[in-house]
Amino acid sequence: MNFGSKSKKRMVLPTRPEPPTVEQIMEDVNRAYPNDPVFTVLPDSAEDLKASSSNSEVEVRYLQSRRYIELHERLQEERGSLARRRDELRAAGESLERSVMEVKRSAL
Repeated sequence: MNFGSKSKKRMVLPTRPEPPTVEQIMEDVNRAYPNDPVFTVLPDSAEDLKASSSNSEVEVRYLQSRRYIELHERLQEERGSLARRRDELRAAGESLERSVMEVKRSAL
């Protein structure tokens, strides 16, 4: 039996849908609830967005997020550093124990 000669049916994928029109997008945006997470951070209007200072809520949250990521990365680095130090201390402790045992043996 020759398994390589089996004909495989190719799955035909559906055609890609057309992107939504501007009207459809606007309709979706207008139907969104006021407490929709996408809109809770943004100011109410485009004018407010332009007029908002650099200390806006969006900017503050962005900076908080960046700080969190930086701290997380630093913690990961420190975690690795602490693991290396722990291993070094463990090795030094074992070496010290061997030295103490050798001194005790030589003293007897």
